Amino acid sequence: MIFGEVYEPVYLFMERGGDVLYAIFGLILLLWLFVLERAGYFAFSHRNAMQRAVSEWEARTERKSWAAHQIREDLIASLRSDLEANMTTIKMLIGMAPLFGLLGTVTGMIEVFDVMAFFGNGSPKAMASGISKATIPTMAGMVGALTGVFAQSMLERYIKREKIRIEDRLTFDH
Repeated sequence: MIFGEVYEPVYLFMERGGDVLYAIFGLILLLWLFVLERAGYFAFSHRNAMQRAVSEWEARTERKSWAAHQIREDLIASLRSDLEANMTTIKMLIGMAPLFGLLGTVTGMIEVFDVMAFFGNGSPKAMASGISKATIPTMAGMVGALTGVFAQSMLERYIKREKIRIEDRLTFDH
């Protein structure tokens, strides 16, 4: 019973927004799956990767030669690469969300113009469906992009801190 109470308003919202709204929903879902993947990596896997790299570095008896510096740089680069994985995809999805909203605006306005051509411009009731199909996807695309930008800034702040921490943990001293 509760599921129906929640599902019905969502269904009506999606119906009023038109077909483009389903694409926006899919895009935002994909965006948040990537954001959650990054958060999961940071929470569960990054610590282990960091410990392995530090252990490998600490196990070296010699840390001052050119070869040792290259090994350290390789360990740092590998950890940085793992930290930044999927961030480009997240940025791309954030950029696409408002564009999908704009696509919804255009398709909704085309519907309004079709109604105007058929009924004339004296029928606001007939144009209401097209107007909602023009505005709801725009709002949804912008909301999706804003939440994505917030998540991206949080992830990038964490990545920046971890990059500094990696360099600090892999010291040249014995």
